[in-house]
Amino acid sequence: MKKATYLLLSGLLLTSGAAMATEEPNYTVLSQMDDFELRRYDKQLVAQTWVSGDQDSASREGFKVLADYIFGNNNAPSGESSKISMTAPVIMQPETKADSDESQEIAMTAPVSMQQTDGKWRVQFTMPSQYTIQTLPKPNNPKVEIVEVPAQIYGVIKFSWLAGEDKVATKTAELQTWMQTQNLTATGKPELARYNPPWTLPFMRRNEVMIAYQPK
Repeated sequence: MKKATYLLLSGLLLTSGAAMATEEPNYTVLSQMDDFELRRYDKQLVAQTWVSGDQDSASREGFKVLADYIFGNNNAPSGESSKISMTAPVIMQPETKADSDESQEIAMTAPVSMQQTDGKWRVQFTMPSQYTIQTLPKPNNPKVEIVEVPAQIYGVIKFSWLAGEDKVATKTAELQTWMQTQNLTATGKPELARYNPPWTLPFMRRNEVMIAYQPK
C-alpha cells in the first residue's frame, strides 16, 4: 500500500471513530507526576499482527493488515463479515529474542531503545468492549491474531509532537529512569501508543510510551 493510501485509510478510520466518540481502553490513574502516570488497565481483547521493518514502515504495514480485518475481512458468528469500530490508541511494541523463548522472563533493567532495524514489531488494535472472545469476528487473514490481554499496571509518559524513532527512544529512557526512581520493577517491553490521525498538527498530537511493571 502506498504511503498516500495509508494516510487516507488511517485518517478515515480515526476520524470516523472520533465522530462517534472513539472508544479507549478502560484504566484507572493510580498516581500522576508531571508527564508521568501510573495506570491500572482492565483486561482487553486485542487484534494484533507482527511486521518487520523500521518503526515507520512497520507502523504502516501493521495498520494496513489490521484495518483490513476490522473493515470486514473476517467471519462473524452469524457466518457473515462484519465491520468493527476503530478504537484508540494504536499500539506498537518491538520484538526481542525473549519473545520466541518461552523459558525466559522479560525484565527491564536498563534503558532500551524503541528503534528496531532487523527485528519485528507487534502492532495492536484494542477491540471495542462490546465484544468477547466468543462474539468477536474471526480474522480471515492468518497474520491477524486475537489475544486476550489480562489486567495490567503500567508506567506511562505522555508527549505531543511527532513520535519519530529518536523522540520515542528519548521518552522511553525518561520513563525508565523515572520508574527506577519510583522503585518500580518493569515486567514488559516499552509500548508506543499513538492516538491521532496523521494530519493532526504536531503540537496537538497525543502519544505515550507505556511499560508494564510489578506493583509493590
